[in-house]
Amino acid sequence: MDYIANTLSNLIHQTAFFNLTVGNYIMIAVALVFLYLAIRHEFEPLLLVPIAFGMLLVNIYPDIMAPYGEGGAGGGLLYYFYKLDEWAILPSLIFMGVGAMTDFGPLIANPKSFLLGAAAQFGIFAAYFGAIAMGFNDKAAAAISIIGGADGPTSIFLAGKLQQTSLLGPIAVAAYSYMSLVPIIQPPIMKLLTTEKERKIKMAQLRPVSKLEKILFPIVVTIVVSLILPTTAPLIGMLMLGNLFRESGVVRQLTDTASNALMYIVVIILGTSVGATTSAEAFLNASTLKIVVLGLVAFCFGTAAGVLFGKLMCIITKGAVNPLIGSAGVSAVPMAARVSQKVGAEADPTNFLLMHAMGPNVAGVIGTAVAAGTFMAVFGVF
Repeated sequence: MDYIANTLSNLIHQTAFFNLTVGNYIMIAVALVFLYLAIRHEFEPLLLVPIAFGMLLVNIYPDIMAPYGEGGAGGGLLYYFYKLDEWAILPSLIFMGVGAMTDFGPLIANPKSFLLGAAAQFGIFAAYFGAIAMGFNDKAAAAISIIGGADGPTSIFLAGKLQQTSLLGPIAVAAYSYMSLVPIIQPPIMKLLTTEKERKIKMAQLRPVSKLEKILFPIVVTIVVSLILPTTAPLIGMLMLGNLFRESGVVRQLTDTASNALMYIVVIILGTSVGATTSAEAFLNASTLKIVVLGLVAFCFGTAAGVLFGKLMCIITKGAVNPLIGSAGVSAVPMAARVSQKVGAEADPTNFLLMHAMGPNVAGVIGTAVAAGTFMAVFGVF
């Protein structure tokens, strides 16, 4: 009987119930909310489902993120996934997939979109100075600030390069969360800063872009940006390589692989590993709360700056530019462009802004990578 009792006792004490803290239960609840938003409301489910599930796993079984130990002890499954984030491998591969899936034609047809993409980066620098004011050091502030561009891969890339691995988890989760919540966060800001008349503005159809222009664009951008900021080469280079696959028309298999199979594999690994950095011990603290707040403020500032610059362009062009497309200057591709279309269509169902908004959206991706490269250059990181 003692043997049976001891065996049952051991089995019971091996369950997670005896090891979970109040913080773990809070994070499990947050994970369930994220899963609800992703599945029920379809808020970027490709990102939010793996992130939320990684969050769920690590707060039930923390050893799934246990590092490789001394004496040959193996690490947890998601620890090895996470190392690929830390080494900036997965963010670069994500950029290649984004490039392979994205048509840069709207940006080429309307180069002024670069200005809207640049304006939306204001949130990054606002967050940088905000983080400094809240007590973070220079490198930590730079890593946090990229959240303002709503660009998860670049946030992970810069945090790793600046050796801010202790903050990488909260930064990545905040960046991807705000990417997922673009349809909730952006519309109120867009409506607040524009009039109904401005939201109804119909923009002239974009000029056709030749195949030669589409082929030359990724090559020229890679050369110019990499010469000025060599540290951006991993991100800009992979983004443009993916787009060159798409536009060259001679490597269809590579295009399909980069934009489908490889992209989805990377999203699964990156999403679950990012979610697994949110153990209660690592996530429920004052620094994480500051990062989440700074990220939200930066994202709102970036959206507002893009819309306000769009209003300025509207005035200069005498009503030829709809200010709503300025909000797409953040890097959440193509969600931000879809939100511009949605808000414009609410004012006038016949208004079609999606392709016009894709220009600033693509410019925002490039702009965020350039901002990250600028920070690395300032801090002497290669």
